[in-house]
Amino acid sequence: MTPPMNSPAAAAPASPGTAETGSDYARLSRRITEAGLLRRCPRHYTLRLGAVGLALGLCWAAFLALGDSWWQVVVAAALALVFGQVALVAHDIAHRQVFRLRRPSEIGGRIFGNLGIGMSYGWWMNKHTRHHANPNHEELDPDVAPDILVWSTEQARNSRGPARFIGRYQAYLFLPLLLLEGFNLHVSSVRALRSPSMRSRRLEGALLLGHFALYLSALFVVLPPGKAVVFLLVHQALFGVYLGAIFAPNHKGMPTLTGDDRTDFLRRQVLTSRNVSGGLLTDVALGGLNHQIEHHLFPSMPTPHLRRARAIVRSYCAEIGVPYHETGLVQSYREALRHLHRVGVPLRDGSAGS
Repeated sequence: MTPPMNSPAAAAPASPGTAETGSDYARLSRRITEAGLLRRCPRHYTLRLGAVGLALGLCWAAFLALGDSWWQVVVAAALALVFGQVALVAHDIAHRQVFRLRRPSEIGGRIFGNLGIGMSYGWWMNKHTRHHANPNHEELDPDVAPDILVWSTEQARNSRGPARFIGRYQAYLFLPLLLLEGFNLHVSSVRALRSPSMRSRRLEGALLLGHFALYLSALFVVLPPGKAVVFLLVHQALFGVYLGAIFAPNHKGMPTLTGDDRTDFLRRQVLTSRNVSGGLLTDVALGGLNHQIEHHLFPSMPTPHLRRARAIVRSYCAEIGVPYHETGLVQSYREALRHLHRVGVPLRDGSAGS
């Protein structure tokens, strides 16, 4: 079944045997297919979805059991981690790693995204699909569009408003700004409902409203107003930091593209992505997105297969002379922050346009 244009799967080129036959990507794709790494993993996702659902239920059960107590701050922190895992599950569902067909993927994405954590499935799909098609492209990837932060010296020179001030110190402000990312996700989701291009706006809006109503009712019914506000701030702030910790290592600090500088599909995905080395704990904490290169090359590949695909992709990149970048988790953050500091130079030395 051909993926719709609003699906992340649509970002990938055709499978082997089509017009891509003979290309570098087609040859790699044949090796991956022959290794059986594109097959679904129903047992893995049954266990994973069950575990995430159980963790979510246990957090809310602990919340109700504790009642009016400052120990709720611990529950808020734990719930932030669980919300991050729910977001990762929604990500895999949207990429059709769990269900092959669009309809069950949409249903699952809206349940886990809209209702589960207050994130619009339709808004995220639109944004993430454009990112996958053109990662780190300054005009085409919404994840590196100049907004509060700048991602290249050219963006720094042309920055205006808050970005012009924040860009000077953005490496130092990056972590504090992540404290707001959870709130930004909710605000962006609600704003997206005004777009006539979003499909099923009423359904998306109803599910978002249901999430916010249940969430806020639980907080302000069980807790006094002061504790409820503290719980909300701790939970949403740490949720934002966790999301940032998951996604920041993937592309930040890697080469950016501009104009028609897109190269072929394989190089466009590999050269702009960074893998993070580590074991099972890293895989769980980052939801498999530490294998970012493999994920971008094969978006519908189930998460448990990414580690096995890494050996094939890395070896193939060495064969064809394509740099394959992998580093440790701490080093990945260092590289991202150094890049943010470096591109802010025009703003600090006064060479940016007025």
